Amino acid sequence: MTKKMPPEFYQLLEEIQAIDFVIVELNLYLDTHPTDYEAIRQFNEQTEKSMKLKIAFEQKFGPLMNFGRSYSNYPFNWIDTPWPWQV
Repeated sequence: MTKKMPPEFYQLLEEIQAIDFVIVELNLYLDTHPTDYEAIRQFNEQTEKSMKLKIAFEQKFGPLMNFGRSYSNYPFNWIDTPWPWQV
């Protein structure tokens, strides 16, 4: 059974997913256009946004990733919220 989370949980998670989609698309574009300065600028800007959103999300709701890619509060809180693939 998935735990019901506040609306902000789903809003932040959706925003992170949307920005990460943009980052993947820019990454694919830059694979074939490595000298496109504007695309690199956008990639870096979106990456910074993504990192800030993930930090804010994790401070409020717990880790997004396991295996040392996210910090945990005490006690270990990986199981406290729905896992990203459960929402």
